[in-house]
Amino acid sequence: MRHVVFNQKGGVGKSTIASNLAAIAAAKGRRVLLVDLDTQANSTHYLLGEAAVDPRPGAAEFFESTLKFSVRPTATADFVTATPWERLDLMPASAALEELHAKLESRYKIFKLRDALAELAGTYDEIWIDTPPALNFYTRSALIAADGCLIPFDCDEFSRRALYGLLEAVEEIRADHNDKLAVEGIVVNQFQPRASLPRRTVQELVDEGLPVLEPYLGASVRVKESHELARPMIHLDPGHKLTQQFVALYEAIAKPRKRSAKR
Repeated sequence: MRHVVFNQKGGVGKSTIASNLAAIAAAKGRRVLLVDLDTQANSTHYLLGEAAVDPRPGAAEFFESTLKFSVRPTATADFVTATPWERLDLMPASAALEELHAKLESRYKIFKLRDALAELAGTYDEIWIDTPPALNFYTRSALIAADGCLIPFDCDEFSRRALYGLLEAVEEIRADHNDKLAVEGIVVNQFQPRASLPRRTVQELVDEGLPVLEPYLGASVRVKESHELARPMIHLDPGHKLTQQFVALYEAIAKPRKRSAKR
């Protein structure tokens, strides 16, 4: 199963959600790869800590390799590195992705990520893809390569207005390039249950029939500490309320897959 975490709006928690769900999947015994396509490399720093500053082959080097023909192309696995967490690997991001963007788009390399991840199908049970806050080449590549899309949502009116256009963009990719792509759900992040605006905004989405996932992820300083320490919540504080929300969210996402596997 390949999941992409996508929202064109920045600061909605894409990297936090992708990294923590991937870490939980690995902690549950799954073999997991996280692909970081964001030039800010937040997921890369989250999972590798200080080791993220060391140059290593990753997403930029993978895409660069697609710009030239080779009789013996580099295996996709060579662009993947281990993390400190058992069964969790990473294709790291770097600022070099920004420099490659125009070349990749002009040469129409949009399907290369899909083909590369298909090459790893026997190695990993789950692949999670963190994307930049824009509908650009890297995000489209991820949506074409993925089976499911998770959409982080901040509980404000600006996010709500942007949500409809975002859903249309996913539907367009599904119709034109990837008929297997499905919106797995909207992930409510930084939810404040005692405030009326977040409650009302989320309820309106539910009333419209949009696939809002539960539980909603609460706000916590602890997650900022996990960023600083480069330890996903499941490894930093397994008993924390937010950690348990992440675990329950992962289970909610996994349920349709488990039902499908039984058929």
